[in-house]
Amino acid sequence: MSAERQVILDTETTGLEWRQGDRVIEIGCIELVNRRQSGRRFHRYLNPQRPIGAGAQAVHGLTDEFLADKPKFADIADELLEFLSGAEVIIHNAPFDVGFLDYELSLIGRGPLATVCASITDTLKMARELRPGKKNGLDALCAEFGIDNSNRQLHGALLDAELLAEVYLAMTRGQESLMIALDGALASGIDLSGERPPIRVLAPSAEELGEHERVLAEIDKASGGKTLWRQLCA
Repeated sequence: MSAERQVILDTETTGLEWRQGDRVIEIGCIELVNRRQSGRRFHRYLNPQRPIGAGAQAVHGLTDEFLADKPKFADIADELLEFLSGAEVIIHNAPFDVGFLDYELSLIGRGPLATVCASITDTLKMARELRPGKKNGLDALCAEFGIDNSNRQLHGALLDAELLAEVYLAMTRGQESLMIALDGALASGIDLSGERPPIRVLAPSAEELGEHERVLAEIDKASGGKTLWRQLCA
């Protein structure tokens, strides 16, 4: 079985809107191989060549003075793209970070992030599907899955990537169990390629169907009627 490579990515920026010229000032990446941290990381502070907005500075605490002698995005772009190449890139609220990174890449004549990595996964979208109607910011997800985020007094790209790696693994823990089972079977020489017996299908009772529908209705109500299955049925 070939190794699965994923990169958890986060950025900090001068403001909220790259369309108005805001820039990336910090990039943090954590590599996972077969759902385990490999120890490889990518972390850079960047000189954005423009002032940091007061609101953004209150969030991450980075200052113009601190970033004045840091490299520009163009100086680290090749190294970043090499780190991300071929990986599934996992980001919380991916449209925000991808928008900024694609803007930075466009400024130096490079193609968008999606042309380099294998795929981009948005953990905010995943969390909203798992927890409809609930807060799904990184702090809320850390609380949900028992992850210690007491060091997160301010946002930081590398710290947030570390926390997101734990959150992502917690949200997808069933996948980890499956991979461990498959790895164990392969290591034991068990042949998984043979024919499997037919699956026995047990039809639910009327009572079970009624209870299932009741739970779906509660979830649909909590999400404000925005659950995917209701939209598809409609």
